[in-house]
Amino acid sequence: MDPQVVLDLYGRGFYLIIVLVSSLMVPGLIAGLVVSVFQAATQINEQTLSFLPRFIITLGVIMYLGPWILMQLTDFTTQLFTNIPMIIG
Repeated sequence: MDPQVVLDLYGRGFYLIIVLVSSLMVPGLIAGLVVSVFQAATQINEQTLSFLPRFIITLGVIMYLGPWILMQLTDFTTQLFTNIPMIIG
């Protein structure tokens, strides 16, 4: 097995992980920022006020992007298993 092939597989897998995790985390981070600005403007220091909107938005994003995430993971795994003879030989 060529080291370049291993690095290419590692790079594609790492890129896929970064895209999938960022698609889940960015909306929650934006919601947290909006709630934090609201809390700073109104001087409300309630911890659940910052947690609940992020939680609801993250669940919504998981429900909305879940099929796409699953498709990306299965496509990558299928390509990986399909190319095993080429990678080894």
